[in-house]
Amino acid sequence: MDDRTAVIRDLILRQPDGPGGDDGLLRRVCGAAAQELAAFGAGISVMTEGGVRGAAAASDSVSERIEELQFMIGEGPCIDAFASRRPVLIPDLGNLVDSADGRWPFYAPAAHANGLRAVFAFPLQIGAARLGVLDVFRDRVGPLTGAELADALTFADVTVTALLDQQAQRTNGGIAELVDDGADYRAELFQAQGMVMVQLGITLGEAMARIRAYAYAEDRRLCDVTRDVVARRLRFDRDER
Repeated sequence: MDDRTAVIRDLILRQPDGPGGDDGLLRRVCGAAAQELAAFGAGISVMTEGGVRGAAAASDSVSERIEELQFMIGEGPCIDAFASRRPVLIPDLGNLVDSADGRWPFYAPAAHANGLRAVFAFPLQIGAARLGVLDVFRDRVGPLTGAELADALTFADVTVTALLDQQAQRTNGGIAELVDDGADYRAELFQAQGMVMVQLGITLGEAMARIRAYAYAEDRRLCDVTRDVVARRLRFDRDER
């Protein structure tokens, strides 16, 4: 482990608990990344090849909203970073908002309206395994410095290592004990997709699209809609297809 990796691991471990005593790793990563990269916030989304995807953690409520917008609308930096397996670096989101044929025609203006001015997305991956994306949000335009870019990549690497090693290292203490409910969230998304697929007689991908569309139309968090589906408080009707 190099010195900078050790420093970043320590920054993550020293992050304070979130509301309600939340001490999950992903939320701590977001808080530490925002602090160290001179950002107003950060978010992490979990994503799979099978189409399960959603915001898993954020440093604050505004960042959570900006992160979830991507899945409600179906476009954005984390979706592109996951698909391309490469960082997506947007130092001035306003350029996309002002462009008639710009990237993310719906996400860019919506995120800009929520105060986002620059965004940087980093895939959480190792080899063929892809787990999600770390997004870093700034309220001012401008690129990351070389040192900040290196740190952001280290944040991503540390997160992937901790997530992959959680089962083996959980009893040994340290950062692996801080893994939050990202795995539970993925399982909940899978379950909700499957339930809507059966309710409507559609494909798994179409079921996720319906859930996202409902969350966007009702201005609700995607995770809350997912939980309502799983708890059977919300059912999708075939007649509304």
